[in-house]
Formats: sequence, C-alpha cells, structure tokens
Amino acid sequence: MTYVSLPCNDTRRLSFYLAMEEYAARTLNEGDDLFFLWQVEPTVIFGRNQIIENEVNIPYCREHGIQFYRRKSGGGCVYADKSNVMMSYITRSDEVTTTFSRYMEMVCKMLQDLGLPATSTQNNDVLIGDRKVSGNAFYHIPGHSIVHGTLLFDTDMEHMLNAITPPQTKLDKHGVQSVRQRITLLKEHTDLSIEAFKEHAIRKLCDKELKLTAEDVKGIETIEQEYLDPNFVWGIRD
Repeated sequence: MTYVSLPCNDTRRLSFYLAMEEYAARTLNEGDDLFFLWQVEPTVIFGRNQIIENEVNIPYCREHGIQFYRRKSGGGCVYADKSNVMMSYITRSDEVTTTFSRYMEMVCKMLQDLGLPATSTQNNDVLIGDRKVSGNAFYHIPGHSIVHGTLLFDTDMEHMLNAITPPQTKLDKHGVQSVRQRITLLKEHTDLSIEAFKEHAIRKLCDKELKLTAEDVKGIETIEQEYLDPNFVWGIRD
C-alpha cells in the first residue's frame, strides 16, 4: 500500500482532508491502494444524511472555537482534535463488504502488532477488549471506495461529550459518564507517543510513499470548495 504525503506538514481544516481523499481517488492513477493519516484542530464531522441541528451542539462549538463539517459518507457524528489520529484508505474496489473487511483487518493487525487485543465489529468499529477505540465510515465514487475513520489516541473528553448532541434517550439511559466507559484511548495501552504511533502505523501498513506536489494541493483545494459550500454543510437542497 502507498502512503500519500503532502509537501508540507501544516495542519489543514478537516474539509481539506476529505477533499484529499476524493482527489486521490479521482486523480492518482496508482495501481496500489492508498492510505494517509491526518490530524485537525477541534472539529465535529457529521454524516451525509444527518440533520446538523440534531447532531451538533452548535452554540457550544461556536463558543469553544470548534469547527464542524459534513462528509459525503454515512454514519454518525464524530469529534476530532489534534490528539486523535484520522485515517483515510482509498482502493480500486466497488465491493463495500470486501473493502471494509480488508481495511478493518489491516487496522486490527497493526494494533495487534503493538500487543493490543484489537478486534472489529459488524458496526465497523475497532475495539480493544470490549471498548471502542475507532469508528469508521465508507463512501463510493465510480471505480473507487473510500474508508475513513478515527483512532482515539487521546482526546479532550469534555469537548467530545459536549460538542456532539446525543439523543436525549441515550443520555437518560446511559448517562454522560457511561460514554467514557464505552470507549478507550490508545495512550492507555501503549507507551508510544502519538508521533511514534503514527510512524508505527505507516510502517506496518505501507511499503512506499507518494509525495504530492503544490499542483496537487491546488487540485485538492478546488474540490474542498464543495465541502465549504454552506448549502452542503447545512443540508440545504435546491
């Protein structure tokens, strides 16, 4: 698998990395599968068909400078920050089940190589023991499939719990405290720093690198405008 890297290490907004996935799938004519890791400033990302007001605590996000973006894949609402590791996987396949299975197997094996008891679920989550450490989503463009997800290395738990608006029934049933009991953080299972962990992931999953050019970045920024369109973000349809 080929690791796709940018010409500089500046942190971009989340919409850029979503556009980078599309650009890689549509433009990079690699025969190999593609993969890259990324991190963002505090951000909420919600699914293609979700109603933003039902999923995102907009006043809290604005008060705390947390950005929010819609993605083109389905699935639920996710909080990310610089203490999370986000993953993108692009393959030439139209088979959803096969693509997810291959990706989940790779991620679990990468974690198992650190001595962690990582397993996957039918909901496309990765668990360590019985607690969730990664959630993943999928979408398809002609000839390619894209899987993206988050690995909880560490995170601002207060922002995670407050930036996302869970259904009231879930709060009543479980309570906020139980959210923490159902997830785990990689830092609790390894002595590696987040940068060392990223190096481990790249080393285990990829055997070559493709460095993008400044021209590639311009192409990504063009696609990014779709994700920044207020009509797309707010789900306004003509």
